[in-house]
Amino acid sequence: MSAITVVTGATRGLGRGIARGLASTGATVCVTGRNVAELAAVSDEITAAGGKALGIVCDHSDDEQVEAAFAQVKREFGGLDVLVNNAAAVYPDLLMAPGGFWEKPLKLVDMIDVGLRSNYVAAWHAAPLMVAAGKGLIASISFYGAVSYFHGAAYGAAKAGTDKMMADMAVDLAPHGVAAVSLWPGFILTDAVRAMPPEHIPEDLRAMLPQWETPEFTGLVIDALYHDPGLMALNGQALIGAEQAARLGVKDTDGKQPISYRAMMGAPALPFTSAGGQAA
Repeated sequence: MSAITVVTGATRGLGRGIARGLASTGATVCVTGRNVAELAAVSDEITAAGGKALGIVCDHSDDEQVEAAFAQVKREFGGLDVLVNNAAAVYPDLLMAPGGFWEKPLKLVDMIDVGLRSNYVAAWHAAPLMVAAGKGLIASISFYGAVSYFHGAAYGAAKAGTDKMMADMAVDLAPHGVAAVSLWPGFILTDAVRAMPPEHIPEDLRAMLPQWETPEFTGLVIDALYHDPGLMALNGQALIGAEQAARLGVKDTDGKQPISYRAMMGAPALPFTSAGGQAA
């Protein structure tokens, strides 16, 4: 059965590819973003990929807009199967600039609001729709920076916080048949990266590109997880997308089996557990 999904922050990058990947499974994909023109463009891509699209203008730093977005999903479709928390206030030029966290603009802390707090708010609105149905999946995009230094303190705090938040939400959701997980993609061959002239990409990085994941791949993994009969055994965990894909028989859109960066970048910590929690 095709899933009704919401992908937050889906007008570019990984979120946009996740939306296309989910659409290729026939899913109904509701996408949020601030740019009306880009929402229209990604909605067209969803339709072209075989899904049903709903573009919703939403700034995830504004709780009222988020509430309105989920109210619209409920009116249009009556429920929700999958929430993909992807929206994040990421400023690549600032994150990758040299220097300590105190030497970079304070603006970097925005990703604790849009990237951690916004995940909580979206899940707060999504959970009642899933609990009512007795099934659902909240998948929040995280990364290896949750357990190893990557892009600095604000980035790491947002990712580590997301992992712990999903673990704790999983405890509350488990009795209702709803799963909450963090999902760690690998390095992503986004539309922007694919559009770069090869000569503008450093040679060492260019050599790695064939191993990078398409953004659609993460959408395919999320769909497979949602339909996995063993999903609840993974509840509360931080999952590496490539490892789950290998387990579930999911390949990338170009036919490759993406690799795990567990050894290179660090592995997820075991999920926090308490009464009702799930552990690996």
